[in-house]
Amino acid sequence: MDLESLRREYLHGGLKEEELQADPLQQFESWLQQAIELQIYDPTAMVVATVNAQGQPSQRMVLLKHLDDSGFVFYTNYGSRKAADIAENAHVSLHFPWNDIDRQVKIEGQASRISKTESLKYFVSRPRESQIAAWASEQSRPLSSKQILLTQVEHMREKFARGEIPLPDFWGGIRVTPTLMEFWQGGEHRLHDRFEYRLQDDKSWSIQRLAP
Repeated sequence: MDLESLRREYLHGGLKEEELQADPLQQFESWLQQAIELQIYDPTAMVVATVNAQGQPSQRMVLLKHLDDSGFVFYTNYGSRKAADIAENAHVSLHFPWNDIDRQVKIEGQASRISKTESLKYFVSRPRESQIAAWASEQSRPLSSKQILLTQVEHMREKFARGEIPLPDFWGGIRVTPTLMEFWQGGEHRLHDRFEYRLQDDKSWSIQRLAP
């Protein structure tokens, strides 16, 4: 397979420092809104990279479900591999691959569980079948067949046939509080624009341009 000849130019425009907002979370929100308006595929999809106590990295794609001044929130089974990694090592990295508009955002920060109240607020907003799936799946555990999972789903449908479905005690949100954020805009002839925000001791952000 010839991969070396696969290439394209990045022609969606550059990025100047004077165009950046002082707060990277506000800058991210602006870029995310543009990605949504341009209807790119899964604009809230992000890679979550974790590292366990043995130093083994692992990555997976999840969906960003909440953003505020405290950081980025996604939801998971607390028995999953990513949650286990975070329990051993709270340092994580996020990556938003907005390839359709030649943009990427990289985030480094600390992960922690959100409150049950916050998790419940989101859980009750989910479709009922998604709530049932959260109860049925022992995320990241070995599964000998799909039928076992489907049987468990049916069991949960019967168990919660009446009334509201409660929040599982093993499921909830994780917030990543950023300490570093990088905004990448593709440029012609591989002369990309990269700007890094780094959190300072006084809780302000420094901004510097990085070589492509």
